[in-house]
Amino acid sequence: MRIRFGYVANALGLWDASPSKTLTFTRYSALPKQERLDKLKAITAQNLQHTKRILHYNIAHEIKVYRFSSSLVPLATHPEVMWDFVTPFKKEWEELGELVRNYNIRPSFHPNQFTLFTSPKNHITRNAVIDMEYHYKMLEAMNALEYGMMNIHIGGAYGDKEHALKRFHHNLETLPKEIKKKMTLENDDKTYNVEETLKTCEEEKIPMVLDYHHHMANPTEDELFAYLPRIFNTWEDSANKPKVHISSPKSENAYRSHADFVSLDFILPFFKMAKELDQDFDVMIEAKQKNLAMLQLIEEVASIRTVKRIAGATVEW
Repeated sequence: MRIRFGYVANALGLWDASPSKTLTFTRYSALPKQERLDKLKAITAQNLQHTKRILHYNIAHEIKVYRFSSSLVPLATHPEVMWDFVTPFKKEWEELGELVRNYNIRPSFHPNQFTLFTSPKNHITRNAVIDMEYHYKMLEAMNALEYGMMNIHIGGAYGDKEHALKRFHHNLETLPKEIKKKMTLENDDKTYNVEETLKTCEEEKIPMVLDYHHHMANPTEDELFAYLPRIFNTWEDSANKPKVHISSPKSENAYRSHADFVSLDFILPFFKMAKELDQDFDVMIEAKQKNLAMLQLIEEVASIRTVKRIAGATVEW
């Protein structure tokens, strides 16, 4: 079993390398009209440059799994802005894509919690489509659509989970088919558990991202192992290996919150469970300390007997 590890957005330890510098609409509106586009371009240029630095960090550390920041482009989906962020940065997007392809890095995005398809309000569904289109455009601009994916949650229950799921299937029909092919669904920590998310993925033929921490906070009646083969099977038609999200609770009182680092004791039962299936998969670390938490966990996992570290961020079990 081969496991590749990755992390989210920002490489901590790199000086001033945030790829998520932003501009509020209030601040944007206060600028003279002739300066607004220049400000958007300046921040985007900075975010793209920082992302390039982060990708070079990943290459140096042999990190093959990376989630790009959703905030690379300020105000990209705001209805009163929605500017062309591809054409002025064609070269920069292509440079990022070349790094991704040349070094076999698996790229992904995770649109925010407001990107959902269960709402009874049409404008929320329209906004979800717009946000998915934005993320798709970024993957397209990088020429990273072959392996790039966009992960979201099913959404809210609105007091009636059965009807909300029906709305999800109906509203998802408004999403262009080429974008739907690039999406994954993740179980959440409050509403839709592994069983419900898996059933939805199987019906829609969408790969499922298992979040182990969310499962522990919002468990199913049956043991996780009963679902794991089916979860991995949702990736059969994908160019990617299955992906799993890993984090651990901040505390007993803040169980759903992510800790700074990942507790090996917390996630070890899952790894042992997965070992029984002998399935290669990728892991996205969602701890607050990002790449630092990932590197520490790899050290700890690699110290387990029968586990061999075969690259900077890859182990063989």
